[in-house]
Order: sequence, then C-alpha cells, then structure tokens
Amino acid sequence: MTNEERSLTAAVRGLARGCALGELVDLWQPVTWLALDERIRSGTDHGIERPDPRRPAAPPGLPDGPAPAEAELVLALCDADGHLREAALAHAARLPAVLPLVAVRTTDWVPAVRARAWEVLSAALPAADERTLAATVPVILRLRDRKRGGMAAGMLQELLRAAPPASLTALLRNPDRRTRRIALGLAVERGLLSPAELAHLAAHDEDVAVRSRAADAALAAGVPDETLPLLLGARSGAVRSAGVTALRGAGRAAEAEPYLFDRSGLVRACARWVLRQDGRDPLPLYRAACADPATVPDRAPLGLAECGDRKTDAAVLWELTGHDRAAVRACAVMGLRVLEVADIARLLPLLDDPAPGVVREAARALLPWADRLPEAELLRRAGADRPAHVRKRVRRLLDALGSTAYEETARQLVEDAEPVPGPVPVPRARVRRWFRWNRPLRPGR
Repeated sequence: MTNEERSLTAAVRGLARGCALGELVDLWQPVTWLALDERIRSGTDHGIERPDPRRPAAPPGLPDGPAPAEAELVLALCDADGHLREAALAHAARLPAVLPLVAVRTTDWVPAVRARAWEVLSAALPAADERTLAATVPVILRLRDRKRGGMAAGMLQELLRAAPPASLTALLRNPDRRTRRIALGLAVERGLLSPAELAHLAAHDEDVAVRSRAADAALAAGVPDETLPLLLGARSGAVRSAGVTALRGAGRAAEAEPYLFDRSGLVRACARWVLRQDGRDPLPLYRAACADPATVPDRAPLGLAECGDRKTDAAVLWELTGHDRAAVRACAVMGLRVLEVADIARLLPLLDDPAPGVVREAARALLPWADRLPEAELLRRAGADRPAHVRKRVRRLLDALGSTAYEETARQLVEDAEPVPGPVPVPRARVRRWFRWNRPLRPGR
C-alpha cells in the first residue's frame, strides 16, 4: 500500500468517526476529491458501517431524517449505492464545503444521480463564495476529461464570464494551474488586470502557460515603462527573453547588452538579436568580456562560443578552464563542447576538477568520443579514493565505452564503501545482469 493509499484510508476512517474533512485531507487539490470519491465508492472495507440500501426506512441524515453532519454527508455522496448518493444530494446545498463532490456526481453513471447533482450544482455554484469556488472550480476542470464532464465545465465558463471581478481574480492565486489558466484567460478578455499586474503574474507564477499568456498580454498593453522592469527581472528565462526582445520595440536596444551574459541561452540569443537589429555586433563584446579574467562574467565563455569561431576563440576558452571561479571554468568547458573541440588529452584532466559542475561538463564534452578514451585513465578515476562527483561521471563514460572496463566499474560500484549520491548513471539492471551472467553456478546446477 502506497503512502497515498494509506492517507486515503485514514481519511475515510476519520470520516466514519465524524472528523471534519478539512482536518483529514488537502481540500485545495482536485485529485484529493476524485481519489476520495473513488476510494469510498470502491466498497473496500475501511472499518465503517454503511447504511443498508435495502431497508425501507431512510437512513439517518437523508431526506426523511435529520440533516446529516459533514462527515456523514461526504460518505453518503460517495457511497457505492446510487439511491444513497441521490438521496444525499438533497442536503448537499446546505453544506457548501461538499460542493466539489456534487460536481463529481454530475459525471455519475446513474442518470438520476447526474440529474439531481446538476440541479444542485446549477443552483449553488452561482452563489458560492470565493473559498467554495477555489475548491470547486479545479474539480470541475479536472472532470472535463471524463465522458460526462463537459456540461459542468461549460456552465463554469459562462459563470466565470459574468462573475464579480474579485471572485475571478482570486482564482489567479489558486494552487491548481488549470484554474489559473482559465481565470487568466477570462481576466484578460474582460480587461480586469492592469499591465503591471500582468507583468507581475508573468514574473512570479509557477506555470509556463500562465507566464507566457501574462507576458504577452502585458507587452500588448504598450506601456514598457511599467512592464519591462518586472519582465526583465523574472526568474523564468522565457519571460526574461520576452522582455529583452521588447527592448527593441521600446527603443531601448542598448539595455540588452547586460543580457548577453544571462544564465538562460534563450535570453542570450534574444539579446544578440536585439543588438544586431540595432546595428551592433555582439561578438566583440563577448571577446572583450573574456579578455580580462578578473572581471569576466560567468556566462561570457559560453556566449562567446555560441557566436564565435573555433579557430579564433577556442584558445581563450582553454585559458578560462583554469579560472579561479568554478562557474567560469564550467562555462568555458561548455563553450568548448559547443565549438566541438575534441582535444581528449586536454579534456581528460578536467575530470579531476574539485567542482562537480566542471566535471559534469567535461564528461559531456568527452561523451561523443568515448570510444577513443583510454580505459586505464578512466578506471583510475573510478576508484573509491576519488570524489563522488568524479566517480559518477567517469562511470558514465565507462558505460559508453562498452568494453571489459564496464565489468570492472560494475564490480567497483557494488563494492564501493561510499555510494555515489543521486541517480547513478550506470543502470542498476545492467549491473545485476552482469553479475547474473558471471556468478558461479551452485552445486547441482
């Protein structure tokens, strides 16, 4: 049983004891409602007593009895018996907290349950407060993937088009990305967000689609003084690249120069394009930045390789592989790989660098030439006396080498007293297979 299954089982048992649903599960995740419904309706024994649907008298809490508590209503709405689910819907409108489960019942396989759930949802959703909408909207959007989920999603779309601005913009803070996407689309359509708000959303939202849509809408407003500072300072490289590209249209192409050394390759490419459109060649700027080791930006060697020449600029990159800063050394090795420099004799010593990033890039540069690498040099670096980041990358090269050296590194991997942290490049299945092929047969086999 997985941790998720254990949590659901504990939640169902907690409901049977009368605990509030919010104390048992995360109400803001739509998958929680769907999984809870499936678990209760599956009929698995959770140590709870279920009402007998064959009894002529209505179970407690249904239309002929007193109003149910929240926990009892949740169990009834998800029960395996369709009559009980239909009867429970009569009380669902009294408890807005269970509206997500009413939405789930609109896709029920029983027509009578679907019809009753649709009546309740149509009446309750337009009057729901922001908290109820925040929990229900993500569930409805997830239900679009089901066979009968399109009707509720269509109603939601029309409802949000006419919703109060505060209710719609509140959904932009919802943890569910699908909810934020639809809320942003409607907010832009209705003009509810200022350019600065759109730029702030593009700079800080975690979803790629939301960031892209918000950035496009912010730039379309045509007020670069309000939007560009936020876009250029965004964490996402795609958003920063949109801001850098917009510098040309704003007549501020010169401001793209610092972004030649951005950590994102897309941003660097956009900065070079903006400068070229302004009549400036970015290559001399890269060469000047790499000429002084004391002030060279971290990404300058990589940018030089992206627009430079192997014959002219490779020598500068080789010099920077001995720089004091590990980030500069790593980018210099990355630049050599971009220029397709295949000097194995000079790349091999970089596998001994104390910085894991440099060793990683050196291994990537050597990987296409694995069949030419000296096995003895690699095996020497794969020993237990070497740092973990060196052993990890060397074993990948030995795996690509594909010779008897792999058998030796597989044995070292199993006998290593200090296992390499993180995912090991050598597939464990291949290690096990090698030992299965080479183990001695037991007597009688």
